[in-house]
Amino acid sequence: MTGLDRYQDPLTIQRVLHSTQTIAIVGLSGNELRASHFVGYYLKRHGYRVIPVNPREREILGETSYPSLPDVPVPVDLVNVFRAPDALPAIAREAVAVGAGALWCQFGVINEEGARIAEDGGVSVVMDRCLKVEHARYVGRMHWLGFNTQRITSVRTGLQ
Repeated sequence: MTGLDRYQDPLTIQRVLHSTQTIAIVGLSGNELRASHFVGYYLKRHGYRVIPVNPREREILGETSYPSLPDVPVPVDLVNVFRAPDALPAIAREAVAVGAGALWCQFGVINEEGARIAEDGGVSVVMDRCLKVEHARYVGRMHWLGFNTQRITSVRTGLQ
């Protein structure tokens, strides 16, 4: 595996999805039009405990929002990151410090230093993947309907 492939391993993704109960979403927005809000809402609907981490919000999705990962008062299985890539090293350090099992970096959140920090601290890393999309692929409706093709595309072919 080279490049990002090592952070997009299907077995790692499935293990993380099936072993996670509590997800801290760093950068979760209270704005319903933001992708982070939609992902958080989706995850709550699918039985995960979602903990917002956003210093600008007091409450999101009916949950108390915390200013940083160390402020979260419960153990966190997965840290899901909706922040700029340059914020990842600091977030990775916090994920290691709180004993998170995995660090999940959404589409476009790519930072090798952050990934290295997490891995060196014993935290699994998934990078440049959407948690909602991967959940749907392996656990949700796409899986149930037989669409687990390992590939998602917006390209349409043939007559619709």
